[in-house]
Amino acid sequence: MSDLALGIMSGTSLDGVDVALVRIHAADRVDLVRFHTESYSPTFRDSIRSAIREGKARDLALLNVELGERWARAAGALLTDSATKSSELSFIASHGQTIWHEPRRATLQIGDPAVLAERLGVLVVSDFRSRDVAAGGEGAPLVPIADALLFGRANGGRVLLNLGGMANVSWIPRRGVTDKVLAFDTGPGVAIIDAVARSLDPTLPFDTGGMKASRGQAADDVVNQLLTHPYFEQRPPKSTGREVFGDEFADRLIATVRHRSPGTLGEDSLATAVRLTVRSIAHQLSRWLPHDAEGDVVVSGGGARNTLLFSELAGALAPWPVLKFSDLFFDGDAKEAVVFALLGWLALKGMPGNVPSATGARGPRVLGRITPA
Repeated sequence: MSDLALGIMSGTSLDGVDVALVRIHAADRVDLVRFHTESYSPTFRDSIRSAIREGKARDLALLNVELGERWARAAGALLTDSATKSSELSFIASHGQTIWHEPRRATLQIGDPAVLAERLGVLVVSDFRSRDVAAGGEGAPLVPIADALLFGRANGGRVLLNLGGMANVSWIPRRGVTDKVLAFDTGPGVAIIDAVARSLDPTLPFDTGGMKASRGQAADDVVNQLLTHPYFEQRPPKSTGREVFGDEFADRLIATVRHRSPGTLGEDSLATAVRLTVRSIAHQLSRWLPHDAEGDVVVSGGGARNTLLFSELAGALAPWPVLKFSDLFFDGDAKEAVVFALLGWLALKGMPGNVPSATGARGPRVLGRITPA
């Protein structure tokens, strides 16, 4: 007996919505049936960033509904493409779009689940982070339970590194083991890199493949200065977001690079942003992972497609082997949508979805809210 479900994910990179059609046989066996992604237009992406920065209530309310409508259309497109009827689905799991994340205090994801339920006629599980925050946790990261159950190594350790807007890691001692998992956000993933890229060319959402950054010269002294940010000294459990590592932080990086070398190329700021992400990840793994940690590092998320970023990471993390998630499992862009499909399934089974050692919550909690079909 298995359950067919959709996982929906729109991440902090703001690049679009990912929808995964999955068949769940058990907590440790999930098959990806089909994956669909839809990019957001620059105008729509800017509207999300504006709402995040300004927090205007009416804009948030309208955006909440519009996101729900867009995701319903994206889900409908995937169902049509896979010749699947919505009546065949057991549920939809929707992470929502993070608008504000203040660890251990408040977290807000929007994208009205009622719209999804109404348009598709399917039960929706949403709002996964709030319960963990209510239980004293960070509300993030939530991927570790899936990393442990689905993607760990059977005979040794593994680091699962996701390069979304923020970078987060899960240290899995062995597949199926959740009580010794260590997971946290290391800091910026592609959020700063993308913001610097937009400053060079507002028409481009990101530096494709890291081509522009590869033409620049990273300013390591600027990176050293930025790495003094208090977040990097904070012990796990910890999580962060665009409230800390967003456009304002990117503007500071650009200004510091330009002040250091007036007339410097914009590509130098971009190369510096890449170096900051790489060094912050390497520093955090070295600082907080067990000293005897062994295994490999498996990278997913949009940043895995940035050739320069991936190459520098491989060098910085040596002798750990650095591999792409897609080379071991399935399309890495689908990973988080698959994860939230599993979290939805766990919620409906009454099973905990958080890993307290990763979020700092007072204990295991069933996550998510249910909107009936």
